[in-house]
Amino acid sequence: MNFRRLVLKTSLIALACGAGAAFAQNNVLRVATDATFPPMEFVENGKKTGFDVELVEAVAAKLGKKVEWVDIDFKGLVPGLIAKRYDMAVSAIYITDERKKVVDFTQPYYAGGLVAMVKEGSPITKLSDLDGKKVSVQVGTKSVGYLTEHFPKVQRVEVEKNQEMFNLVDIGRADAAVTGKPAAFQYNRTRGGMKVLAEQITTEEYGMAIRKDTPELTTAVNKALEQLKADGGYKAIVDKWFPSSK
Repeated sequence: MNFRRLVLKTSLIALACGAGAAFAQNNVLRVATDATFPPMEFVENGKKTGFDVELVEAVAAKLGKKVEWVDIDFKGLVPGLIAKRYDMAVSAIYITDERKKVVDFTQPYYAGGLVAMVKEGSPITKLSDLDGKKVSVQVGTKSVGYLTEHFPKVQRVEVEKNQEMFNLVDIGRADAAVTGKPAAFQYNRTRGGMKVLAEQITTEEYGMAIRKDTPELTTAVNKALEQLKADGGYKAIVDKWFPSSK
């Protein structure tokens, strides 16, 4: 009788833990991403790379696990996570109140948002220097509305394509460009000749999404992130992909 009660108790614990028990028992961390957003995650020479990719693999190493990447379109990341197709979703996902209703997030691991880019040697060194200057922005992006509301003295130069925005600065027809932080650093990584102002225009934080039924995984990943920050591993990854960030 005692044995049967023990079996029943063990079964109930397993049901309560669900996927969390599986996480504790294997050495693989299944992580979904949409690897089309350099420099956060993308494919180069047939291999996934980028800031998120290297950070997740560093976290997994701290946990003693190997990463099994799952490719999925961005819009399907959270639904797939809820459906238990993988353990985590990491793909430059902003932490929002709406998303927090259905999934948990780790501590913020990087601050995205809007930034300003200028040519190397530009006299523009801070955001207030943008007043009265020509600033290129892409039509239909958050940059347009934000500059209109918060930087009314800026002369907006609106273009259709992201690349046109950078080109105008490069040839001197605009004094600066305002875009998302990852796109700005990716341009510098591949082209150079510009710099990103240290002072950000907006700040929106990225988090690693984890199911609500695996709180032990969220705790473990947060602990790994803290360890990486303490031992310099996190800084090394940041410096590689965002070399001029402060």
